[in-house]
Amino acid sequence: MKIITAFIAALGFATPGLAADTLDTMPPKLETQLALSAAPPHLRDKATVHLLDLKTGYRLTQEGTNGITCIVERTQWEHADFRDDIFVPLCYDAEGTKTYLRYIMDTAAMRAQGMDPAALKAEVEKRFRDKTYPVPSKPGLSYMIAPVMRTSSPPDMKIRTMAMPHLMFYAPYLTNAEIGAAPDFTNFDSLLYPFVDKQGNPEHSYMIQMIGAAEKAKILAEHKQLLEDLCAYRDVLCLTHMEH
Repeated sequence: MKIITAFIAALGFATPGLAADTLDTMPPKLETQLALSAAPPHLRDKATVHLLDLKTGYRLTQEGTNGITCIVERTQWEHADFRDDIFVPLCYDAEGTKTYLRYIMDTAAMRAQGMDPAALKAEVEKRFRDKTYPVPSKPGLSYMIAPVMRTSSPPDMKIRTMAMPHLMFYAPYLTNAEIGAAPDFTNFDSLLYPFVDKQGNPEHSYMIQMIGAAEKAKILAEHKQLLEDLCAYRDVLCLTHMEH
């Protein structure tokens, strides 16, 4: 998710990494654990998992049976910038797997094939316009309840590491005005109720629902070892580091 607040008390901000044309691959077990942590526990065993492949984009490593597909997103097309420090664990339901997940997988593949960031952004926008990437045809959601993620954050859209578990319901073309939402990214209380996050274009919009404080605490406790392992793997994934 791109819309996040910089001041949430429980968040730790890690040092932004430098932009890079190449990505590192996570240890497979660690990447699998991070990807699956985005889903509720009862969905993980039967979920499909794709891991990053520097030659092809992603590769299938776990074939699921429940319609849920989990990955760690490493390239975000809308920024027109290739970084090596984006980590967004997410799990799409069946409808999202058929629609929104396609552009994420294609983005990784085009980066692996050597397309530059500006050209990649233009190509994804074109595919949305010509309906190569259809919007979801029915309601659904993306689970994003992992204990940590690293992506951009308002008000300055810098890259930060944070714990912000939430759910993202598909809402193509929906606006905040239509649901009476008025998110204020300097006031966390305004984000406690659903609001719309437009991620790059109107077609790719979600209604966001934050996970409550008590459930968030349980998530962090459940994944204590995972958080330690991620911090040992990459300094930028440590929640204890402050951004500067």
